[in-house]
Amino acid sequence: MDDEKTATRTRNRRGEGSRLRDEIIAAAVELLDETGDASAVTLRSVARHIGIAAPSIYRHFPDQPAIVLAAVQKAFAELDGELRAARDAATGPRQRLFAICDTYLAFAQAHPGRYRTMFGGLWMPDLTGSSVTGTDLSALGRASMELLHDALEGCVDTGVATSTDIAADTVALWLGLHGLAHQRAVAPNFVWPPDIAERVVTALAHLA
Repeated sequence: MDDEKTATRTRNRRGEGSRLRDEIIAAAVELLDETGDASAVTLRSVARHIGIAAPSIYRHFPDQPAIVLAAVQKAFAELDGELRAARDAATGPRQRLFAICDTYLAFAQAHPGRYRTMFGGLWMPDLTGSSVTGTDLSALGRASMELLHDALEGCVDTGVATSTDIAADTVALWLGLHGLAHQRAVAPNFVWPPDIAERVVTALAHLA
């Protein structure tokens, strides 16, 4: 069956190697969505997903952690895009902060599988035995955190928030959002207060 699926894929024309790379990343993201488990993203599973021979992947990725890294980077890029769009559509510093926070929670709820890999600490590549570096990992989520920081800073600058340590409170606010996103995922039958997200953001952002 795998051979039949492999045979049905149309080969890329010369110069279209980047298309196959994009397909590999997209397949890895889909596997994360389906399983929420980075270990499910293997060369064999990705190859089977898009109908190619597994060795073909080595032309674009040196090892399995590199594939997962690319998938996680793509997921963060999508999250950052949604956060920016929400921010730009809002008017006023308080509204922009809530738009970012609400969109973050909505992303986690809509994509629980990839969210667990992005933020759940389930993916810990061996930095001594793979192509992934500490620099690669430390860059993940940085843009999202900067968006949150800038939104909180805007609230402070306009007197909407009373934070005296914006950097630390940004981290605290993210931890609150992440905790809420995680608990919503693992305790779906719990009856949450309808304004729980607003309470978390208001308290941790020190909103007036």
